[in-house]
Amino acid sequence: MAFTLAEIASRFGGRIAGDPQVLIRQVGTLERAGEGQIAFLANPRYRGRLAATKAAAVIVAPDAEALTGVPRIVCNNPYAYFGRVSQLLNPPARPAAGVDRAATVAKGARVAATARIEAGAVVEEGATVGERAWIGAGCYVGTGVAIGEDSRLHPSVVVYADCRIGARAILHSGVVIGADGFGIAHEDERWIRIPQVGRVVIGDDVDIGANTTIDRGAIEDTVIEDGVKLDNQIQIGHNCRVGAHTAMAGFVGVAGSTDIGRHCRIGAAAIILGHLSICDRVTVSAATVISHSIRTPGTYTGMFPAAEHAAWARNTAYVRHLAELAERVRTLEKCLQEKDTGNG
Repeated sequence: MAFTLAEIASRFGGRIAGDPQVLIRQVGTLERAGEGQIAFLANPRYRGRLAATKAAAVIVAPDAEALTGVPRIVCNNPYAYFGRVSQLLNPPARPAAGVDRAATVAKGARVAATARIEAGAVVEEGATVGERAWIGAGCYVGTGVAIGEDSRLHPSVVVYADCRIGARAILHSGVVIGADGFGIAHEDERWIRIPQVGRVVIGDDVDIGANTTIDRGAIEDTVIEDGVKLDNQIQIGHNCRVGAHTAMAGFVGVAGSTDIGRHCRIGAAAIILGHLSICDRVTVSAATVISHSIRTPGTYTGMFPAAEHAAWARNTAYVRHLAELAERVRTLEKCLQEKDTGNG
């Protein structure tokens, strides 16, 4: 599969500088791309690589157009444009429809004729698998589950009873949807388990990375809205709601009953405590702990940056005595104020 720059620009827009008939067969990096490959520049720190690239063509922003004579597509968002080109050149596989003889599909399940169920998969009673959906080897689709059209469950995904997966979702291996939330009550020195009777409801165009887990609601549903992108090894607790087009990097933990708004960005290993509300368009830096609700859009950072150990130890010692130091400053300010008053 190959496309000229002119054909690519006719699909996705952008302005061509240089030969529009250059043929593109695959994507590549500025450093390693060669004949038939297209690369991109989005980060200014890699401008030096643009000047030396051997790529057949590049995708650049207007302010980088003059940095190379290589045929190029000029656009406002080179990274997003590159993503679309990569999708064009690397379309998803479309395997033959049908149910493998080694799969187990309950008589009461409804599987579209265009769907694919691979070996070792189990589809329970009352489950629905939509048109062109792809259930990978060893997956478990529980009682009453609905899998939307064109969705793909990679091998060994588990979807517990009554959960809903929207259209065009991608769930990678090891994902578990709808396990019990961590609902326990303490009484007389022992824990009482609270049944988790809600579901997980996932919208359309959601991507969920490997080994990510989303717990079912205790009473009401846990909801992941349209277009959410979740990286690997994320934990989302019961009764949470994640707003449309929010993205989370790996190892994020979200405790139960937290409401995260739309178009948020949560950095790797961030922790969001339970029963909080985060408004739309919030960015949380990596390794930050969110312990209170956020009502104003913006970027929030709570991590302690790495430093050479001796410097880190000194700074940490100061942090441990901040309240004491603040009191000393107030005392000094008071003394200076009294001195100034006496001199007046």
